[in-house]
Amino acid sequence: MNGGRPNYISLIFAVLMILSLFWLVRSFYLQTQPTSKMSFSDFIALAYEEPTKIAEVVIKDDGTLKVMTKRGEYYEIYAPWFSQDVETIKKLSEKGVRVIGEKGTSSSFWINLIGNVLLVGFLIFMFMFMMRAISGRNNQAFTFTRSRAQMIKPGQTRVTFKDVAGVDEAIEELKETVLFLKDPARFAKIGARMPKGILLVGPPGTGKTLLARAVAGEANVPFFHISGSDFVELFVGVGAARVRDLFNQAKANSPCIIFIDEIDAVGRHRGAGLGGGHDEREQTLNQLLVEMDGFDVRQGIVVMAATNRPDILDPALLRPGRFDKKIVIDPPDVKGREEILKIHTRNKPLAPDVDIKIIAQRTTGFVGADLENLVNEAALLAAREGKDKITMAHFEEAIDRVIAGPARKSRVISPKEKRIVAYHEVGHAIVSSLLPNADPVHRISIIPRGYRALGYTLQLPTEDRYLVTKQELLDQITSLLGGRAAEELVFQEVTTGAASDIERATELARRMVCQFGMSEKLGPLSWGKVEQEVFLGKELTRIRNYSEEVASEIDEEVKKIVSECYEKAKKILIEHRAQMDKLVELLLEREVLEGEELRRILKSELGEEMVNHDQLGAVSRKESNG
Repeated sequence: MNGGRPNYISLIFAVLMILSLFWLVRSFYLQTQPTSKMSFSDFIALAYEEPTKIAEVVIKDDGTLKVMTKRGEYYEIYAPWFSQDVETIKKLSEKGVRVIGEKGTSSSFWINLIGNVLLVGFLIFMFMFMMRAISGRNNQAFTFTRSRAQMIKPGQTRVTFKDVAGVDEAIEELKETVLFLKDPARFAKIGARMPKGILLVGPPGTGKTLLARAVAGEANVPFFHISGSDFVELFVGVGAARVRDLFNQAKANSPCIIFIDEIDAVGRHRGAGLGGGHDEREQTLNQLLVEMDGFDVRQGIVVMAATNRPDILDPALLRPGRFDKKIVIDPPDVKGREEILKIHTRNKPLAPDVDIKIIAQRTTGFVGADLENLVNEAALLAAREGKDKITMAHFEEAIDRVIAGPARKSRVISPKEKRIVAYHEVGHAIVSSLLPNADPVHRISIIPRGYRALGYTLQLPTEDRYLVTKQELLDQITSLLGGRAAEELVFQEVTTGAASDIERATELARRMVCQFGMSEKLGPLSWGKVEQEVFLGKELTRIRNYSEEVASEIDEEVKKIVSECYEKAKKILIEHRAQMDKLVELLLEREVLEGEELRRILKSELGEEMVNHDQLGAVSRKESNG
């Protein structure tokens, strides 16, 4: 079956093949019965012989006699007069010989004719079938260089700017592109030239492809969507041919939009890679450069592309006349996340306790794709429980699952290890709550999640921040080391649970010294240079541009920062050992402490010393996994 209809060609082919095989088998069977010539006198001698050796005589109307002996031998005799020899026929019948009359000529003729026709028809059909297959292969060979762009006709996509949120500046920039596609003459009258190319730059999941579809939906024009990797093939010249074909299709359907997703796959800096050279990818890029520089914007073609690696694109691709306009799409802020959540939840049943604003505050660093996944995860949790509405608890659990992975309650942890994890997480919470520049604690959990996390402490900032001070970085390092300090203070030994915290604290301290110039001893200098190695494919590498003596001083400064923060964390925990023990017992009993209840418990235990953080806001999310 093909598309719900029978494949008649295959059916005819099968019938002809069966009939031809039947005829061939029959012919073979008849040929396996050998016949010999016999004289009529020998036949008469056999007929009157006692006892006779003849078993059957077939008299055909063409004058031929077929004689079969009792030993299974066949003989043919041409004796048209035998049918008139009544005496011999009577003699054979008396001896028990079967005498049969047969119209052999006509039936054999038609059987042979039908068989021959079937065989010839089968051969003709096979020839046509093979020619069709060869023709199909030739067509595929000719279409191999055709563009693989998917064309979405006007009206097929219903995505508009109303379906995009959190990127208001980008939408404003793209609105003029929509006006140009709707009315190119409006810009031509005033002498304005629309940009030939628009490059959307941003991290994965920020909505670059969605924005391109929204532009096509708003302008109601054809939309050609293709990935950068679809141009390059094994055979030389195919990529360039596909670029030419793509622009030819675009010119035939103008005004339209060409959208190349992940353009860095084909637009990477020429000469990159070991040995450089003029490979297939560079031929494709050269053809793309020629096509973008060759067409007239008055044709109504707008080329849009998306990438999250603009640093590796070829400079010729980014010059004016190619990708004139570059639009940066950053991860959304708290207001943008709230708008995105409203879009993804507008068709989902929400319980009255769901507060989109709070969810937006607690999803710092999430991009549009993350938020869509979050809403879907919450819906799955509600469906799993048989609920008809999604509650706030479902969203809270979904946030935890996205951040740290699903809870692994089946994992068996010994009481001793569970107590160590509890002290580790409470150490993070107490140190963070007593530092003026640390982010407030939102949740403490000792339920294993994900691959390795036996527990975690979730901290959320109080406001949007784009600059971080030196003291904030120091308090962040101190908070990271609070878990390790608690383990050493209580158990007089340390475990491997703080490995991730130590790694992050050390890296942050090294960046303070080498990148941010926050070392008093080394001064406001940047140590180490970031370069792009052409022969490593334009990859970023950090080059040491300082002496061994300076390297030793850098190591000393990093060690000093981490050690001082660690001692500060131990001092805080020593002063609040009693409160830490109480919180640990409560955490062992409850396993999870969060939200307003957690802050109320911390305030009651730590008293006035606890830093009074405002209501949770969001821009960056920090986690301490123990």
